[in-house]
Amino acid sequence: MSDMVVRVVLVDDQELVRSGLRRILRRRDGFEIVAECADGGELPATLAGLGCDGVDVVVMDLRMRTVDGITATRAVVEADGPPVLVLTTFDDDEMLSGALRAGAAGFLLKDSSADDLIRAVRTVAEGGSWLDPAVTGRVLDRFRTFAAVPATATNGAADPLTARELEVLRAIALGRSNGEIAAELVISELTVKSHVGRIFTKLGLRDRPAAIVYAYDHGLVSPGR
Repeated sequence: MSDMVVRVVLVDDQELVRSGLRRILRRRDGFEIVAECADGGELPATLAGLGCDGVDVVVMDLRMRTVDGITATRAVVEADGPPVLVLTTFDDDEMLSGALRAGAAGFLLKDSSADDLIRAVRTVAEGGSWLDPAVTGRVLDRFRTFAAVPATATNGAADPLTARELEVLRAIALGRSNGEIAAELVISELTVKSHVGRIFTKLGLRDRPAAIVYAYDHGLVSPGR
């Protein structure tokens, strides 16, 4: 997707914030803002109107007046909608871990750089994950408190996985999309998908955020990478 336009829906109750995001996610940089919502409650109808193939990523505020970002993210995920990148001005571990539990593909603090925003939006649109390194460690602590993630003992913890599956798991934890993993490991994207499925099955994981927690807990990657 790196050579294609990334179609974005912005969800934030502040027009000033949406205006700032529009200025960063410009057409000339490979983005198109296809719709905007001032509240999470507007999002289902907006996505339905654009169609299942009309949006590549939703950029979602967490705190909104009527329907908050966690509730809206959960609705998008349950409807098998596009991936969600959560943005917030608040360094709130509970809210951010709640967004991961709802199925968000990643989170970014609003005081991050424009370059980080561009990379995060593109990564999530391409099927990867993005966790803001400034708060990743603490948020994962909160996430694992509620999520069903396997035990954190490190000795032999990854033994069920093959060497290639470990490579794929490490890449997932670093936020790589399936396409990026395929390019890095010089294998097909279909093969990557097969590896991901086997990793989830062997480790009893339900999604990429849980895989990221597992990788951090077992020393495959460390916060800030």
